[in-house]
Amino acid sequence: MKIAVVGAAGMVGSRVLAEAARRGHDLLAILRTRRPAALPPGVGTAEADANDPERMATLFAGTDAVVAAARPAPGQEHTVGATTTALLDAAARAGTRVLVVGGAAPLRVPGGGLVLDDPRYVPPEYRAIAGASAAQLAVCRAHPAADWVYLSPPAVLEPGSRTGGYRRGTTTLLARPGGESRISAEDLAAAVVDELENPGADRHFTVGY
Repeated sequence: MKIAVVGAAGMVGSRVLAEAARRGHDLLAILRTRRPAALPPGVGTAEADANDPERMATLFAGTDAVVAAARPAPGQEHTVGATTTALLDAAARAGTRVLVVGGAAPLRVPGGGLVLDDPRYVPPEYRAIAGASAAQLAVCRAHPAADWVYLSPPAVLEPGSRTGGYRRGTTTLLARPGGESRISAEDLAAAVVDELENPGADRHFTVGY
């Protein structure tokens, strides 16, 4: 597949590149600015602003899928909706599917309300970015034309090891019996590429251990 990764220098985007390269896919890393980040051999690069749908549509043309893994800078969480709309517009114009790597906030807690409103998973200091991810999913659902799928990671997503093993769910947070909800960024990347290679039926899904 030919896959474009937006936010390719970030924690998730860089690992999606590594996972997809490992499987032999044709990759384009889209970066906000050119930087000397180490990339897998053979990965193409392009400098572009995710908020520029015309530029993005040009880059997305001819791709089989786009992974939107960009994250706002601290204090810029309010920009997520507009950026997501621009990326969805570009993907629709290019006629390509887009997988949005979002947040856990719009998931439901087993037996309860939203993750967004549960302080066990969203302490006050993370409320802004959590709220942005809930708004981001709403933007996806409201878009009139884009072919999108939204991946909510579990409550804790951090660098770790690639095991290749994970559970897949839909709109309810996946947690272990003790309440821990987590996955490594490496295994999340494996789930992203699995979804691109073999799309599931759900437009909103989650993964976890």
